[in-house]
Amino acid sequence: METWVPLFDIFMNSPTPETEASLWLQQSFNATTSSSSTATPLNTSSFLSLLTKPCSLIIKGSSLSSPPTTKRIMFIETLPGMVQSRILSFLALENKRFNGKELSKLARNLLSESQELDFWVKRAARNLLDAMSESNVNEWISGFSLDFVEESIGEEFESLPDWLKDMAATNDPLLSWLPSSAADFVPRFCDDSLKNDDGSFSQVDENRENDLKQAAAEIEMDQALNVPLEPEIEKVAISLRGRVMTFESSLKVVDLASEIRQLCLGNGRNSFHVLSLIEPWKAEDETASVLISHLSIGYDEELAWPCQVLCSTVLPKFLVPQEPASRLLVSSTIEYCKLHQRAAVHALLFPLAFRREGINSPICDVITRIIRECLHPAHVSAFCQKLLCGGKEERRFILLPCHQCLVSNELVWTDSLFNLFQNILNHNVHLTQDSVDCLVYHVRQMAENFSKSLKFGHFVLCLVSKCASLLKSHKNVLTEAVKCTDTIVTKSILLRLASL
Repeated sequence: METWVPLFDIFMNSPTPETEASLWLQQSFNATTSSSSTATPLNTSSFLSLLTKPCSLIIKGSSLSSPPTTKRIMFIETLPGMVQSRILSFLALENKRFNGKELSKLARNLLSESQELDFWVKRAARNLLDAMSESNVNEWISGFSLDFVEESIGEEFESLPDWLKDMAATNDPLLSWLPSSAADFVPRFCDDSLKNDDGSFSQVDENRENDLKQAAAEIEMDQALNVPLEPEIEKVAISLRGRVMTFESSLKVVDLASEIRQLCLGNGRNSFHVLSLIEPWKAEDETASVLISHLSIGYDEELAWPCQVLCSTVLPKFLVPQEPASRLLVSSTIEYCKLHQRAAVHALLFPLAFRREGINSPICDVITRIIRECLHPAHVSAFCQKLLCGGKEERRFILLPCHQCLVSNELVWTDSLFNLFQNILNHNVHLTQDSVDCLVYHVRQMAENFSKSLKFGHFVLCLVSKCASLLKSHKNVLTEAVKCTDTIVTKSILLRLASL
């Protein structure tokens, strides 16, 4: 047990447990191999034996009179759910170092307790099974008490459905493996009404892009026209500015949010101009958290207004942080972003990523939380693709004119930006090939500047571990770049690259 205490400490406290645990395991193996002592050698089977070691769990009775019962569980089940999921993710990453059958057995035993299992532990256990060989997965499936066997599954899969069995006897099948005659398809092939069906598959994506372009066009039109506000509207906006700066009670802030919304969304008014006069970003965090929660109309509102709410209320607070944002403000922002995901991308994530001085640690933490808690991994992958490879139109972001000076047109690479991409990769986001190509390019360009940076080294190690299948063509380039660095992970990265 004492041998594995440092590894459990990594799983408990490390922000990047899989990467650091892999590094620790490799270093421990090297130390054991080179050591001439008689100490017990490090053995991965002993770690699995420790995780599956049976323990007794005493369960109290439902009433005072009922005696307690004892249940046999594995040692890993006595650990916190977060630690369990991290261990399982590490085992999936380093599955080649362990016995495949034992890993499958561990995951199978955990999934058998699915009713009491934490969601993330269950997900990590399933990922571990997916990482195993097909034979192990089939072995797991056959372990269930089902009414059919593998042969019957194959026969049922290969058999024809009932509606095709009658047509199997036809003499002129369209395809040898599809018993349907060509005559059955003639009317559809000759139907002119189907000529316009080609674009139906991309209709949803086009609509989403059109919504964004329309929202951005509306905002740009408001700015371009620069229609002066009526004197009465300006006076109301200035009076609201004074109320924004003072927090009296949550109820009064809710009324204030309603008045701001009505004033901004009035017919023919430049909402950006109104918000610039009100200056809601200067409110205290407590006031801003209530404002952002009540400025929204609902789920079905247009994209432009949620973008304006984010970029005028919380974006400046994150762009110019005197200190890390309060938990209250971050929590309110995340709840708003869960309802308005596209607005979060274009009015919060993009401007923060393109901060003129580059993102710092507080901004990295905020972006990481929004990505993990508000966006689907597929949406995060699309965001990264636009961030790294997209043109000006694709990564268009929305912010007030007075804050344009706070952002740049190009990414500024800092330790925290590399740390952000490492967090994204550790979130099991599958990047596209062109995104990986761009990351490799920047690694090559920045290797000398970040030669002593441990965050940069951890990012490269994570990139090589998570995207190995996409990096084979970049092996030589990455090797030369990594040789320019000098950190404690340099040798581990080179070992990983050598195994590509």
